[in-house]
Amino acid sequence: MQPQPVKTFDEFKTGWPVVLSALLGIGLGLSPLPFYTIGILAKPLAKAFGWGFGQIFFGVTITSMVVPLASPVIGLLTERFGVRRVALISLFLFSLSFMGFAVSNGSLVVFYTNWALVALFGVGTLPITWTRAVNNYFEIRKGLALGLSLLGTGLFGYFGVWLTAWLIATYGWRIAYVGIGALPLLIALPVAFFAFHDIGGAGQSGAERRASDAARQAATPGMPAREVFRDWRFWLIGFAFVPIAFTIGGSIPNLANILKQDGFSPAAAIGLASIIGLSVIVGRTAGGWLVDRFWAPGVGLLLLGVPAAACWLLGEGPLSYGPTATAVFLIGFAAGAEYDLLAFLVARYFGMKSYGVIYGALYSFFAVGAGIGPPIFGAAFDTSHSYAQPLAFAGASMLVGALALLFLGRYRTFAHTSGAQILAEAEATADSRPF
Repeated sequence: MQPQPVKTFDEFKTGWPVVLSALLGIGLGLSPLPFYTIGILAKPLAKAFGWGFGQIFFGVTITSMVVPLASPVIGLLTERFGVRRVALISLFLFSLSFMGFAVSNGSLVVFYTNWALVALFGVGTLPITWTRAVNNYFEIRKGLALGLSLLGTGLFGYFGVWLTAWLIATYGWRIAYVGIGALPLLIALPVAFFAFHDIGGAGQSGAERRASDAARQAATPGMPAREVFRDWRFWLIGFAFVPIAFTIGGSIPNLANILKQDGFSPAAAIGLASIIGLSVIVGRTAGGWLVDRFWAPGVGLLLLGVPAAACWLLGEGPLSYGPTATAVFLIGFAAGAEYDLLAFLVARYFGMKSYGVIYGALYSFFAVGAGIGPPIFGAAFDTSHSYAQPLAFAGASMLVGALALLFLGRYRTFAHTSGAQILAEAEATADSRPF
């Protein structure tokens, strides 16, 4: 009797609740909400307390510093208690801490402390927590399931901009913080409570999970981390992504104000800024498809070089609506593509044996660029009332970073793994960015 072929979508019959929970948990978590809303909230905060934009956006810097420190702790808690419990508690605490911004009293110390708490409590809402369960539920359609889960960042980045602007205009910035902060509590948490479960978490102890992970790592081809840290390619990738992250991390939170300075009405600026969320989705999808078929550093030059020109055009503005919308789309496209690019570079040049450690180390470079970008952009505006200089510098620096990747040369040869598998495993194990 011939074995029956596997129906590739059978996994979704049992796994779709986990994917839905992950989509909502990621989309309403630390990754998109603070990052996409701060640009809309910055102006009313500046008006209420007399803060400069550089001071306000320093909160993003604090997040980028706290997340790498807190991520290992969350990893240990996940091993000890399972991803379900960590995700649920983190959603609850993240929601409350985000709403805490509503009681800001004009003290920057209080404001920055609140940012640290949002980052600390929100680490468990990042994709690395949710995608672990998705990874365990899916094998044949792993890539599709992970891709659907990660669409939440772009979807809620888009709707979050509109909702924040409407809440501010209708009820004020304090209610806006409460309304946005309540979304994880009212939407993501109930769905996850009933639908989010991890196969391994239900049937394995922490020690058993660690033993399984160690055995899997020993059988995985690739370079040990200690060898990678002595490899010049590791340092080249790290330093190349600092200016790339600076450009993306600095421009997106400041985008609404950039557009207002270019003469767009508040409503038009919000509409243009919201394009970012949708273009992130397109960039993530297109970037993964391209690096799976073409040489990744060359793809990176294309995907990052054109948005670099878009930054220069925005800085030289004002532009008409169409060219401005195109420039905004390209910046969001780069924000979506850079993650898959970094994931693919690590896998192709160093293998998957120590992927989590290597990606985590390279993320620290990314965090430096993304963390210093927003306040530098904001401080430049406070000083000159213009974004021309930081946008011109950012565009040039991103182009330099993209060109540097061309020196990586040919891929290393490890045991055969398809591009789709690499991206799926990468997304499942190492996406710990705050945006």
